[in-house]
Amino acid sequence: MTLPTRTNPNLILRLEFTPPGLFATVVSEISELGGDLVGIDMIESTAEYTVRDLTITVADQQMADRIVEKVKQIPGIRLIHVSDSVFMMHLGGKLEMQPKFPIKNRDDLSRVYTPGVARVSTAIHQDENLAFTFTMKRNTVAVVSDGTAVLGLGDIGPKAALPVMEGKAVLFKQFAGVDAVPICLDTKDPDEIVRTVKLIAPAFGGINLEDISSPRCFEIEERLKQELDIPVFHDDQHGTAVVTLAGLYNALKIVNKRIDEITVVIAGAGAAGVAIAKMLLNAGVKNLIGVARAGVIERNGNYTQYNHRWFAENTNPENVKGTLSDAIVGADVFIGVSQPNTLTVDDVKKMARDPIVFAMANPVPEIDPIEAAPYVRVMATGRSDFPNQINNVLCFPGIFRGALDCRASEINEEMKMAAAKAIASVVSDDELNESYIIPSVFHQQVVERVRDAVIEAAIRTGVARRRPRRTEVFA
Repeated sequence: MTLPTRTNPNLILRLEFTPPGLFATVVSEISELGGDLVGIDMIESTAEYTVRDLTITVADQQMADRIVEKVKQIPGIRLIHVSDSVFMMHLGGKLEMQPKFPIKNRDDLSRVYTPGVARVSTAIHQDENLAFTFTMKRNTVAVVSDGTAVLGLGDIGPKAALPVMEGKAVLFKQFAGVDAVPICLDTKDPDEIVRTVKLIAPAFGGINLEDISSPRCFEIEERLKQELDIPVFHDDQHGTAVVTLAGLYNALKIVNKRIDEITVVIAGAGAAGVAIAKMLLNAGVKNLIGVARAGVIERNGNYTQYNHRWFAENTNPENVKGTLSDAIVGADVFIGVSQPNTLTVDDVKKMARDPIVFAMANPVPEIDPIEAAPYVRVMATGRSDFPNQINNVLCFPGIFRGALDCRASEINEEMKMAAAKAIASVVSDDELNESYIIPSVFHQQVVERVRDAVIEAAIRTGVARRRPRRTEVFA
């Protein structure tokens, strides 16, 4: 059984018709191939030719390719450009900078720039903390990547990573009012990355590390956390862990199991796997087993990679050995941050009663949710076309909103744990069911609750440098 695919974006063809009367022929050919013409825009018209944009709904990329090839073969038609709605949304990038105050006259100019700005610079020079009050630092995060682990694409480089970082910045602004700047670095050297981020840090109130490959991401984050006095948060690690724990809290309510009595198997020992394991242990899980590509990570085994070594030193108390199929026997929870189709239905049948399966590989999960459904009590994935999507968007906007508002010096474990509980709390006991353990990313209460919980935890643990008013709106 195959998973349903997402609806394809519309195909947009810019065509030159010579003579102009060929339009009906093109429409007929598109229709015969299954395309649905939903928009016609005139770009240019003369007595000899016309140029039009045709917007066509297609079933899949294969249909789009067939339409393009057919149109190119029609005499009198010149294909000028092929695009789609996704590419059109990216035209010129997804971000722009706008001034908060319009400059209408010379007096405005003198206040936002010279000579008036000198007074503000002098004040900050005398007290650097005023940078949080009088500059963009108070509300701005750097989204930093080297392009080595982008989505499911892998090492595609900094330029190709830029659209993803722009998208992350859009989400920061849309969901939490946080201004974010994409920073894509043309280096894979951890020393250079750390040095560069430290050099640009004065302009930012926080650093969101993104799509940096494992195990380098561990060293980079740890060094920056030690050497900067602003929050440093690797979302691929900790955002995934926070939302996973939030979902698990609610799933355990449904199956009526205690977190300190369950057995959890995590498939995938990379950045996300380590972060999830750390959070689950902090939350009270006692029996946790990590599984890498080579098999179960054995207790106190001789491993060279940091992430495998961490699992060996901190998990698998009963020293289970073998493969994923061996580890899954009797397990209450499976969490996958690994590869497609690594968990089978037979594996699920070996789990304890009312099994919980979080198969989060994207776009193809570790097990087909439809095939797993008869044998799983609670199912979650990383996909938006199935219930219970484990999505980092539930975490990073609110956690940075809170950290910025209280001017936290770091994002610590207590703040992350508070964020997980806040996300889980959005789903009320009356709403909670097998298909609704985690709120939608568009739920209006998510950012607010995460923000408030993070601020409270930051104050309680002594990392907040400001106590914001509870009624304070987003900066």
